[in-house]
Amino acid sequence: MTQTTTQAPTHAPTQPDYTAIKAKQQATWSAGSYSKVGSTLQISGERLVEWVDARPGATFLDVAAGNGNLTLAAARRFCQVTSSDYVPELLEAGRARAEADGFDVRFRHADAEELPFDEGSFDYVGSTFGVMFTANQEAAAAELMRVCAPGGKIALANWTPDGFIGQIFKTISRFVPPPAGLQSPARWGTEEFLHEQFGPDAQSIQVRRRTFDFRYQSAEHFLSYFREFYGPTNRAFAAVGARAPELAAAILELSESSNVATDGTLRVPSEYIEVVVVKKS
Repeated sequence: MTQTTTQAPTHAPTQPDYTAIKAKQQATWSAGSYSKVGSTLQISGERLVEWVDARPGATFLDVAAGNGNLTLAAARRFCQVTSSDYVPELLEAGRARAEADGFDVRFRHADAEELPFDEGSFDYVGSTFGVMFTANQEAAAAELMRVCAPGGKIALANWTPDGFIGQIFKTISRFVPPPAGLQSPARWGTEEFLHEQFGPDAQSIQVRRRTFDFRYQSAEHFLSYFREFYGPTNRAFAAVGARAPELAAAILELSESSNVATDGTLRVPSEYIEVVVVKKS
């Protein structure tokens, strides 16, 4: 008598619903007032545009620009800057900053995964803590490379998985799990991901580790500021309902344990990487 074995059906990996995820992300980054947080990170844009050695007169695209830290840094070096983001409110904040400083910047509403620019349009393509939060990371990386001119440079600043902001997102994910199949933004803070995505078309990839110090009056001040103004934290607290005190306690504990200040204020070093990719000619 022959026995037959019934195998359990195999299931394909869950494919994320990128359209729904992006709609939710847009609502998240529109929540609070990211500009109030983003403006405190201005030094990261200045550092990056110096390292990439942006030339006056060169074309420069800021992707997922937020309120325009990298945009302004490039404009200060007299580049021809296009600032793009898919959140209209952030573009308007960037526009107001550029106008206040007297810079002529072009602003475009654009999805980082489907940039509305021709291939090879820009001498420099950059993003500070922006493109790393795209839903379809591979598509976004491909778009950065596509719109960069041959021999041009891609410049990025990305939070690392083990840095303070990486830990903040890990803490939030314990209370609000990410959508099924969605990869962590912190992948952009690893050399493995960068070489996978950019290596085939890159002449060179340089990575260096940097630290940004979050400076607030206290851990409580940091929590209240991020809870009110930083979209991901703002939406996380709205989502957890009755567990909000637990989430607050977890963020406070992380902030206090990471604090290196000795005068009663908060100074938390947060690791990130700067990346410069030179596209093959």
